[in-house]
Amino acid sequence: MLRVIQAYGLTSNPRKELPPAVDDVSFDVRAGRVTALLGAPGAGKTTALKLMLELQQGRGITYFKGRPLHRIPHPGREVGVLLGDVPGHPARTVRGHLRMLCAAAGVPARRADEVLEVVGLVSLRDERLGTLSRGMDRRLGLACALLSDPHTLVLDEPAGGLSPREARWLYGMLHAHAAQGGTVLLTTADPKEAARSAHRVVTLERGRLVADQDAEDFARTRLRPRVAVRSPHVVRLAALLTKEARTGHRSVEVVHEGGNRLSVYGSSCAEVGETAFRHGILVHQLADEIGDMGPGAVEPPVDWPESADEPQVPDQPHASDGPLGPDAAAHCSTPADAGGAEPTSPSPADASCEAPPAVAADAPGEIGALKAPVPAPPSRVTSRRAPTPAVRPAEAGALDGPPSLPPPISVRPAPSPLRPLRYEIRRAAGIGTGFVTGAVVLVVSALAAVVLARVGHTPQARLVAAWPRELPLPPAALGAGLLGALAFGDEFRHPALAADRGTVPRRLGLLAAKLLVATATALMLAFLTVGCDAEVLYIVYGRELMQVPMDWLSLSASWLGLVVGCAWAGVLAAGVFRSTTAGLAAVVSVPVVVVPLVQKALAGSSVRMAAGLPLRLREVFLLQWPFGGERYLWAAARVIAQPVGGALTLSLTALLCAYLLTTLRSRVR
Repeated sequence: MLRVIQAYGLTSNPRKELPPAVDDVSFDVRAGRVTALLGAPGAGKTTALKLMLELQQGRGITYFKGRPLHRIPHPGREVGVLLGDVPGHPARTVRGHLRMLCAAAGVPARRADEVLEVVGLVSLRDERLGTLSRGMDRRLGLACALLSDPHTLVLDEPAGGLSPREARWLYGMLHAHAAQGGTVLLTTADPKEAARSAHRVVTLERGRLVADQDAEDFARTRLRPRVAVRSPHVVRLAALLTKEARTGHRSVEVVHEGGNRLSVYGSSCAEVGETAFRHGILVHQLADEIGDMGPGAVEPPVDWPESADEPQVPDQPHASDGPLGPDAAAHCSTPADAGGAEPTSPSPADASCEAPPAVAADAPGEIGALKAPVPAPPSRVTSRRAPTPAVRPAEAGALDGPPSLPPPISVRPAPSPLRPLRYEIRRAAGIGTGFVTGAVVLVVSALAAVVLARVGHTPQARLVAAWPRELPLPPAALGAGLLGALAFGDEFRHPALAADRGTVPRRLGLLAAKLLVATATALMLAFLTVGCDAEVLYIVYGRELMQVPMDWLSLSASWLGLVVGCAWAGVLAAGVFRSTTAGLAAVVSVPVVVVPLVQKALAGSSVRMAAGLPLRLREVFLLQWPFGGERYLWAAARVIAQPVGGALTLSLTALLCAYLLTTLRSRVR
């Protein structure tokens, strides 16, 4: 069988004097199987997944179909990941988040509606991510993992916070994915849940691998078997079982679970049934169990699809739902009257008091007496739940129908500039932060312009831009820098692309898309700011303040260059330092720190020796341009020659080089 995931020597970096959370863990995950990574809280399950997905530094390597994750061109199409809560902005809608991921993965936008219908979130598609409950967040995380139709699913505690019915549906969907040839790796802290939901169980303890077993071997060797009994005379039966065990010097433990239920450890179904028969005690249920299969237990649906290579056991007795519901793994009634009359001959179902033999390894589903809905001859089956028609959760309003997977899709590579650009536009327009920031900038700028005009002694260019000399930057430039910093900073805070490579993939295409969208946003903000300020000044003070200056072209170029440069500085700084705050700090530091340094450097003696250099450069490079192009180039040179323009150009160059360096380092790994 194909080994899709191969993990070798996973070891996390130790912190201070503490041992590593994961130490030399190696295992493999096969196609068509659900593999559970089992361990108590703190055993290293989540750390192991992060090491496999290259989200955490450490030693070891993991191959997905023979290649490490960073060597896969589009990891999101190969591996669907769910780690913790859905990594999305809390103000984004459910549907908007999925459509944004569709653009990033290169799949049609309608795919978002398909997966929402499968996971039963159609009615909540306009809800904000921050308002979802834990169960709804888990289902949205599964929708994100299934979005690009990946072959492999890696899920961390997928059933956490789900009700038993939702957990049963979830595991049914995972088994359906495996039955179609997919691969599933999930983590859990519950041994009984691992044995019920997986074909194979890999056990971690204190960061080390302690067992790698089939689910049947795990249930037989690591879970405690018992006999479940239901009777209206549980107190009397418990006393008799304890007395007989003490007389026979056997180690038997009888636990009253509450109501009419007993759990008998160290005995068998036949021995308990004989004791009840001899003393005339009515028994409603008698079943061999392993783990918790009593009230409230999460059981897999009986109509899970079976994998193609699953062994069939047609001649074994098949337990089914008895009169008390699906709590019994094997149902056996032994009625007797008060006088101890001989019971009637047992029916085929009643004859199966002893635990049915476990099915072969790799069979999914139930632990202990029943591991899977194995086909059985009709004469052996007393009752079986009728097949439920394929009703999707969104259509039925519940999760009682059989699990259904999204239809398969073929991901066609789109032109390289369009996919990140489409993603960035949906990311920026999906939340109201940009619109609120723009509105605040326009209001503050208009009020500042009115106040400056009232005070006087402010040049017209600074008046229209609402840029007092006391502030390092005008409101429009600060707003553009903040929006640019949010472009990368929000992704590191809410990493929507965490499943791709690292926390946020450092790709030049994604950077180009962010710079392009930031440029368009900054230009729009610059034009709107000047227009609103001019209109407000005209309304308040009349036409005398609205004279067009002679050098309006160079002033406009300087203004647009300043706003766009601040936006770029925010994008690059946030991408380098992985923080919105760092991005905004880099924007503010240009006039506060870099400009004085540039001015001091230009005032040095070595610069005075180069007097006339700009004129000579102009003579060399600007004389041969047709159609008067040298005028525009000279205007750009004048903008760069200004202290703020030169400092901003220097800062952008440094940040771009730092971003390219970190990009190359991530690709060399």
